[in-house]
Amino acid sequence: MDLSNKICAIKDYPKEGIIFRDITTLLMDRDAFKASIDQLSEKLKDKKVDKIVGIEARGFIFGTAVAYKIGAGFVPVRKPGKLPREKVSAEYELEYGKDKVEMHLDSIKKGENVVIIDDLLATGGTSKATAQMVEKLGGKIQCLLFLVELISEGLNGRENLKDYTVESLIKY
Repeated sequence: MDLSNKICAIKDYPKEGIIFRDITTLLMDRDAFKASIDQLSEKLKDKKVDKIVGIEARGFIFGTAVAYKIGAGFVPVRKPGKLPREKVSAEYELEYGKDKVEMHLDSIKKGENVVIIDDLLATGGTSKATAQMVEKLGGKIQCLLFLVELISEGLNGRENLKDYTVESLIKY
């Protein structure tokens, strides 16, 4: 199934000149949602995966379903202040400033094989920060996996993640 035609393109959102890729139209279509999970899981068929790490919030949707399908554990990566136990954090650059993500300190054991999943790759900042946390905890990153990859000039997501294997289902 070609999933690209299941995602709605909204021009000039959230500001003029931006084309927002709304995945909720894909999620509402049970066949397209199932196909997206099947296709993401298929990308991992030759990899040994102990944990799927999903980035808040839409990475939770795809990450949990893929983890279930392949029989792996799931680890949520959250924005600051959302996790109750001891955690590790990493900062990343925004257009105007910095932000941070966190995960529980005991979520990845040394030597575990990890796949990071999110819905969309743009600049790669959040994904790179997540990868740094996984590595700090001793995890081995097998790949970073995305439903959508934006390849528009100036975003450079794949280039910013050049130290990792990057996979995506749809490119715009």
